[in-house]
Amino acid sequence: MVLSHQDMITLFRNSAPYINAHRGKTFVLMISGEAIESPTLPTIIHDIALLNTLGVRVVIVHGARPQIDERIELRNIKGRFHGDVRITDKTTLECVKDAAGSVRSQVEALLTMGLANSPMHGAQIRVASGNLVVAKPMGVRDGVDFENTGFVRRIDIQGINDHLNDGSIVLLSPIGYSPTGEVFNLSHEEVATRAAEALGANKLIAFSEFKGIMEKVTGDTGAELILHRNIELARFEMLIDQGNLVNEPSVINALHNSVEQGIPRAHCVSYDIDGALIKELFTRDGTGSLVMENHYEQLRPADINDVGGILSLIKPLEESGALVKRSRERLENEIDQFTVIERDGMIIACAALYAYPQDQLGEIACVATHAEYRGHSRGERVLEALRSQAIEQGLHTLFVLTTLTAHWFLEQGFVPGDISDLPQQKQELYNFTRKSKVFKLAVER
Repeated sequence: MVLSHQDMITLFRNSAPYINAHRGKTFVLMISGEAIESPTLPTIIHDIALLNTLGVRVVIVHGARPQIDERIELRNIKGRFHGDVRITDKTTLECVKDAAGSVRSQVEALLTMGLANSPMHGAQIRVASGNLVVAKPMGVRDGVDFENTGFVRRIDIQGINDHLNDGSIVLLSPIGYSPTGEVFNLSHEEVATRAAEALGANKLIAFSEFKGIMEKVTGDTGAELILHRNIELARFEMLIDQGNLVNEPSVINALHNSVEQGIPRAHCVSYDIDGALIKELFTRDGTGSLVMENHYEQLRPADINDVGGILSLIKPLEESGALVKRSRERLENEIDQFTVIERDGMIIACAALYAYPQDQLGEIACVATHAEYRGHSRGERVLEALRSQAIEQGLHTLFVLTTLTAHWFLEQGFVPGDISDLPQQKQELYNFTRKSKVFKLAVER
């Protein structure tokens, strides 16, 4: 699709807040060996270089498992694993060093590429790597000697920060060095999460073969994959325990462990979708998945015990005319349509989704946030939860009727609509005295 000049201007203007928000922040990007082999790798690396030129402090951690497997096969060596962990003997270690060195050189070459027809023409990107990860042996476990397979002992925080402060991109391989001069084969997932934790990174971004965190759900029409856009840590842990996530274990573990260790946000994006990283970071809707922790608040479906809290929350808005009045009886009957945010036992935000499946439409209604808790994206979080519900229900478009909050919905991506855009039964109930404005939003699976 070719954008018009006006579309390009609008896109650039809309990305400006994200450019400002990300400048000076530290992002750790985890790229598996499978992603390294993807035909989209050059554009991924160029997009990472773009982050650097926009002032993001970038640390890349690459994997090399398929590249190691290839070298082991070429040398007619039998690869040995215990569980899913490679046993790295001296011969295998040579394959590990060869593969990691080759991948590192490949990434460095792409970051350096500045031909006239390349995206980073004229940019001078410095790449720094080296003995920035201190390792220790995994040792003998379950009677198995893992030899030169190791764990991360320590991340050289000062060394990495020195390079980042100098404007360089830091490139970390799945290899670590011990104080005694030994070399150890490490998990790139562990290197990424430990580096993010040690550096106090603002984001960890993991590249996956899937477009985000995908759950396999079996319904009446068979099995399908559901994309989870925004997930709080508690919900993510529940999905992991259920065993229905289809992403690579290394991606799932990295997302979970980084957020659990205090990284504010962890993203999952596809390495097969051109521009996925840029769209995820610089557009409102993104393209992948976001995992975050919320210590004091829980976003969840409402139940009958929440009726009193919702009534208290929406009463001031009803009195101001911002919301249509709802009786307790009506709210009790419709409670299953509501999603709430609870903080220390108090309902501080809510919204409802009313589905019209025959029209593939859904109405967003009763969006409310407690006056003392506005301005921290709680309304956006509830709206995103309803959007995910709409996708799961097979709805194609969301609509809302509002009198006082039109600008907020426009900021969330809604566009002006018309009464004719409403389901027929909703058109028949439209209150011409109230003169609510109609806004609509297309949802994507």
